[in-house]
Amino acid sequence: MCHWIKFLTDSKMAKVKLTQVKSLIDRSTRQKRTMIALGLNKINKSVEHEVTPQIEGMINKVRHLITVEEL
Repeated sequence: MCHWIKFLTDSKMAKVKLTQVKSLIDRSTRQKRTMIALGLNKINKSVEHEVTPQIEGMINKVRHLITVEEL
């Protein structure tokens, strides 16, 4: 588990801002679907999510395509 995820899950109702920084071209279908499920489909698009185990898992699968900031 990433150190920032462990820190965020310790606090209640933690939120993160996810920003897509790399293209989805030449990525697997699974990664593309994960990005769409997170609400990301264009470079520099940002979304906010509350940290849940499901969101943590999705972030871990596509962490090389996004940046994560805590709010």
